[in-house]
Amino acid sequence: MGLFDRFKSGPAPKPRVKSNPAAKWADRIEKRVQNYDRQEAIQALAEMGTAEAAEALLKRFTFQMDPSITDQEEKESAFRGILRAGKAAIEPVRAFANKAESLAWPVKILKELADDNEYVEELLRWLSRWDTEYQKFVDPKVQILRALEDHRHPGIRDEVERFLLDVNEPARFHAVSTLLAQEDAASTAPLTALLLDDESVRVRNRIAEGLAARAWTIAADQRDAARRALPSAYTVDGSGRVVKRSP
Repeated sequence: MGLFDRFKSGPAPKPRVKSNPAAKWADRIEKRVQNYDRQEAIQALAEMGTAEAAEALLKRFTFQMDPSITDQEEKESAFRGILRAGKAAIEPVRAFANKAESLAWPVKILKELADDNEYVEELLRWLSRWDTEYQKFVDPKVQILRALEDHRHPGIRDEVERFLLDVNEPARFHAVSTLLAQEDAASTAPLTALLLDDESVRVRNRIAEGLAARAWTIAADQRDAARRALPSAYTVDGSGRVVKRSP
C-alpha cells in the first residue's frame, strides 16, 4: 500500500465500547420511584444474569418501604435475580458489603453462591476489616460473627478470638458462640479470661454453658477465680471442669 492509499482509507475505526444494558435500569432501583417502574426495573435486571445487573439489584437492599409485603417481595425478586449471575455476582456483593449498614441479604446471597469453604473465607475477609473499638454502626460485624457460628473452619479461631475483647456486648456474645462452635479446647484460656472480666451476665452464662458442655479443663491457677465468676448454677470441679451444681 502506498502513501496516498493510506490517506484514502480514512481514519482508523474507534475501538468498540462494551455496552452495559443494566445501566438504563439502575436509576429506577430507588425508593422515590413509583412501585410499578421500580418493579419493572427489578424484573428486567433479574433476567439479565450479569455482574452489572447484580450490582444494580443490590441497591434494593439499601432501603425499606411500606407495605412490608411489597418490600419483601421486591427484595426476594432482587435476590433471585442476583443469583442468576452466579459467581460473577460475588465481586459486586463483596463491594456492597464493604459499605452496607446491614449484611443480612449479602450474607444470604453469598451462602447460595459459594461452597462452604469459600463462604467462610469470604466472611472472614469481611470480618478482617472490623476492629474491636467503639463504632456507631456495628450490625454488620455482629451479623458476620453470628453467621460464622454455624461453621467450623481452621481460620475462624484466629480471626474471631480478638472480638472477645470487643466493646460491643453482642459482638462479644457471638464471638463466644462462634469459638465454642469450633470445638477447639485451645479457646479455653481466652474464654476463661473473658469469664473473669466480663460484666455481661449473658456472656458469662454462654461461656459457662459452653465450657460445661465440652468438659474443657480450666488451668489450675484460674480455677478459684473462675468459681467466683461463674453464674450461681455452675462451679469448677476438682479436675478443672465447669459443671452444673447439684440441685
